[in-house]
Amino acid sequence: MKANANIFWVITAFFLVVGAGYGTWSVIYDGRLEWAGTIALVLTGFLGALIAFYLAKVHRAQGGELPEDRLDANIDDGDPELGFYSPWSWWPICLAGSAALFFLGLGAGFWLCFIAVGVGIVSIVGWVYEYYRGLFAR
Repeated sequence: MKANANIFWVITAFFLVVGAGYGTWSVIYDGRLEWAGTIALVLTGFLGALIAFYLAKVHRAQGGELPEDRLDANIDDGDPELGFYSPWSWWPICLAGSAALFFLGLGAGFWLCFIAVGVGIVSIVGWVYEYYRGLFAR
């Protein structure tokens, strides 16, 4: 976490320096300040500072180094299994297809959205109850 905070502090300094240089260069080249790029670069620097500050506060509050931050840590020292996802499941693909159909309906014809919502509900129910029936029932 500390390394991530330091990386974002470097990003902050980079974008603030580049924003100042961009503003100076636009004044020298064109005689007036180019506001859009200068403000975008400076605000990107402030965003990096916000993320770096947050990561530094979290690192300070966690009460020690995480296993991910130690060089001598093993993979097993980290969090246990985060979840189980079926590699053979077709339901996520059906759900993604229903989302694509929904957004296509927003652009092409709103009536497609109703079909997409129906397919999406069936896909979610199928995905949730995948292990309650069939070959893999528990």
